Amino acid sequence: MMVAAERAPWQNPRIISTLMLVFLAGAAAGALSMRMGLHDKLHRTAAAASREPNRDAVLNKFRTELELSGAQTEQIGLVLEDYRHYYQSLQDQLDDLRSTGKNRILQVLNPDQRVKFEKMMADLAPQLTDTPAGK
Repeated sequence: MMVAAERAPWQNPRIISTLMLVFLAGAAAGALSMRMGLHDKLHRTAAAASREPNRDAVLNKFRTELELSGAQTEQIGLVLEDYRHYYQSLQDQLDDLRSTGKNRILQVLNPDQRVKFEKMMADLAPQLTDTPAGK
């Protein structure tokens, strides 16, 4: 069997199979973590961090345009902070509701339909985040 000896090691079917299994396991782990909401949590945290300066900018605009005193500025800052916590709580509840609905739909679909459904959801994601409920 001179042909087998002339093959490069990476052309060995066992090596190729092992690499494919490692790749597929990584893809499955990534898909599972995304399905479990890791993606949303990471992006929501990044989005919240980018909104923090907006709170300060809004408070500063209120202070200057409404000519607020220091005490008024502090009180309005507390109101804005309370609102942010309340809004985040509502957003978390909406995220849980969406996740539950999505998981229930996925349980009904066969594997081919799940792939199509995931693509449809990915295509709809920008539209869903542009709605008032998504903000």
